[in-house]
Amino acid sequence: MYSLRVEGSFSSAHNLRGYKGKCEDLHGHNWRVKICVKSKELDNIGMLLDFKYLKKRLNAVLERMDHKYLNKLSFFKKVNPTSENIAKYIYDALKSRTPLLSSVTVWENNASSATYEE
Repeated sequence: MYSLRVEGSFSSAHNLRGYKGKCEDLHGHNWRVKICVKSKELDNIGMLLDFKYLKKRLNAVLERMDHKYLNKLSFFKKVNPTSENIAKYIYDALKSRTPLLSSVTVWENNASSATYEE
């Protein structure tokens, strides 16, 4: 099995609805995001996918979230903007254009991350 990973980042604010503690208040993060694609096969030149293609797809999704208040984005009006749900949001946004997508990991700081994979 072959796998590729690319990373990107964005900055945004959010608050967690229904949470008792500091995170119920408006606060921000400099998020780091890693996507992973996997396949047993390589293309005719020996590549799984072009890194450039993956970075372009990831950055297009992250641009929608950069310097935004996540709670105001339509998806997060109904779904709490937790790290777990942010990872799923990014996964869902990428899946149709990145069929080999395996997982999305989102870090809200250097020590805490959430991963979504099907």
